[in-house]
Amino acid sequence: MMKMNGDEVNTMWGFFLRKTNNIQIKNKLIYSYIIVVMIPVIIIGAIVIGYFRQMALDSAIAQMSNNVDKVRNQMANILKVPIDISNKLYLDGDLQLIVNTRYKSNIELFHAYQGYKEFEKLRALYTEITGIRFYHNNETMSDNLDFTRINQPISKTQWYKTVGNSNGIGWFYLEGIDASSEKRLSLVRRIRFSEYPTQGVLVISLNQTLLNSILSNEPYETMIADDSGFIVAAKNPELVGKTLTELDLNFDMKLAAKNILDTNVNGVPSHVVISKLTLESSRNGLNIVSVFTNESITKDSQKIGWIGLMLILLVLALALGLVYVVSRLISSRLLHLSRQLNKVARGDFSVSSAIDGNDEIAQLSRQFNYMVHSINDLMNKVYETNEKNNKLEIAQKEIKLKMMASQINPHFLFNALESIRMKAHIKGEKEISYIVRLLGKLMRKNLEVGSGRTTLREEMEMVRSYLEIQKFRYEDRLNFELMMEPDSMNVSILPLIVQPLVENGIIHGLENKEVDGILIVKSWVMNNELNVEVADNGSGISPDHLQSIVASLEVDEVEGARIGLRNIHQRLKLYYGEQYGLNITSEVEKGTTIHFRIPIGGDSHV
Repeated sequence: MMKMNGDEVNTMWGFFLRKTNNIQIKNKLIYSYIIVVMIPVIIIGAIVIGYFRQMALDSAIAQMSNNVDKVRNQMANILKVPIDISNKLYLDGDLQLIVNTRYKSNIELFHAYQGYKEFEKLRALYTEITGIRFYHNNETMSDNLDFTRINQPISKTQWYKTVGNSNGIGWFYLEGIDASSEKRLSLVRRIRFSEYPTQGVLVISLNQTLLNSILSNEPYETMIADDSGFIVAAKNPELVGKTLTELDLNFDMKLAAKNILDTNVNGVPSHVVISKLTLESSRNGLNIVSVFTNESITKDSQKIGWIGLMLILLVLALALGLVYVVSRLISSRLLHLSRQLNKVARGDFSVSSAIDGNDEIAQLSRQFNYMVHSINDLMNKVYETNEKNNKLEIAQKEIKLKMMASQINPHFLFNALESIRMKAHIKGEKEISYIVRLLGKLMRKNLEVGSGRTTLREEMEMVRSYLEIQKFRYEDRLNFELMMEPDSMNVSILPLIVQPLVENGIIHGLENKEVDGILIVKSWVMNNELNVEVADNGSGISPDHLQSIVASLEVDEVEGARIGLRNIHQRLKLYYGEQYGLNITSEVEKGTTIHFRIPIGGDSHV
């Protein structure tokens, strides 16, 4: 297969673009509509019709398969009844006795018949059967509806040959053994007597009406046939007694347990579902056969499909006419706009395009007018913006100078605190000296922090200094614990986000606690996030008050003590993202816990 190089591809693409660009927009729209819409829709419509036809067939096959399985299960339940009856009679001692007794007179035989009522009881008890007959070789017995001697015609029948000299149960379509003598599906089983060297054949006829009733509500033509092809039950009772060959259903009954055949029945394309039913201990079985013609399933879907296709073609034709009208309108309006653009290209900025409507071309016309009339305004805005930037830069420099100057004055305060500390130390006031040193260290740290980042370790040094100072103030009323995991100490954080939380816990949580006040600060790392928790065992917060505090974290302006919490909450959200911030939980008389988490190693989200 020949491969085209890059130059050949570019040449062909250029040729295509030149030819396309030479076609008027009106014709481009029409050709594009035909190629991109009409032709694909017609093709897809044909495919969809075929798809719906196949889907209807598949649905019918699935339904028919389910129905056949249902019939198979119902039939199996019915056939278990004569099997159970045959098992019961196989061990019936009275039956053995009556068949193997040598009768000396008809009176003795009559009394024997009158005394044996088992067949009559079973016929009355089970509606699934209509007759029971036992075939025997006792020449002293006369024939009746229940007992019949095996003669030469009987011994030559296929059903007798099949079970007469072998074990197992057979199912055959035989002449009825009840008063009607109509052919019925019958169970045939050889009976060997354990106490006598004789044997016989038991025949139990099934209720034909019951068998037909199983199939009466089936949506498709359904029938039950034996292995010889005789129909023993059918949805249409007139088919009972016929063979599958007579119905042009001549296929091999030795197929698998279940098959779906796509074949012709009476010259009509049809689908046939066959399900084999073979019960335990049976030498042969039955076949459930269901048939439907393809046309009966697909004619409605095909009719709907063709109607739909015709409607689609009609709509496509109307749409083609609409495309032609719209394309003419678009061409004329674009031509008008093109003339206005040419004037602007020649330097005439006094033009104005007057195109009515709210479509894209009208919007383009209005944007064109706006562009022409706003050039001077844009230039003025650029000038004003530059002026504002210059003023902002100057203001920032002034603020920076003021901040630098403000750092000069605190040196006097630090020197004064250091003098006080040394004086206290010389006089032996070591505790006061220690506290003054902590206070100076805390103030220096507060003045040194800027708008940059710090580490949790540096933040906790401020916290520890603050807690030592408060411990000096509250003495035994305040205890604290700092439980910091080592891998969390070097995490970079915003400055002054832990110390205000500690201060809040002492002032609002432990201020009124007389004894055993404790404040715990914890930090740990989980899922690549730093977690910090400040907890106290103070007076706690009521649910209503807590709800008010949480709500105040999100408002723009708050008053009083909530300013610090809101400041920290908003800084966390602005720097790390909306999913971060303070989480406050509290119980009255048990204490309050404030928790926050921040990502490790990530940049800010602002």
